[in-house]
Amino acid sequence: MKIYEGKLQAKGWKIGIIVSRFNDFISSRLLEGALDALRRLGAEEANLFIYRVPGSFEIPLIAKKLAKLKKVDGLLCLGVLIRGDTPHFDFLSAEITKGIAQVSLEEGIPCSFGILTVETIEQAMERAGTKSGNKGWDAAMSLVEMLNLIKEAELG
Repeated sequence: MKIYEGKLQAKGWKIGIIVSRFNDFISSRLLEGALDALRRLGAEEANLFIYRVPGSFEIPLIAKKLAKLKKVDGLLCLGVLIRGDTPHFDFLSAEITKGIAQVSLEEGIPCSFGILTVETIEQAMERAGTKSGNKGWDAAMSLVEMLNLIKEAELG
């Protein structure tokens, strides 16, 4: 029996980070967490590319364009959706999730989902570096593991 598992080593990987400016006081903390994780895993600054988009809804389009151009080995998608009083949140969260998954499946590139979908600002803050850890960090770790798993298992 052979078991494949991705290593947590970012050296040599070109990583695109797409981050929403909407709710920037939270998404910037997700970005900080992601960059911290990637640096600790050996990523080189020259191989990290940050793309700032107006909101989370714009993330799948930039992800698709980057994936098609083969500019990066993997994509890290960061943003924050906070539920309001209208169904807007439900529509956005479903479409953004589908869009990112579609890019990953169609283009064969790992896309890590670091988009918070929360009920309150307090929940967002908890997930961006306080008592629930930093989900940007977690998404970066997942991306690096997937990049290495694909390479290790010779799947790409």
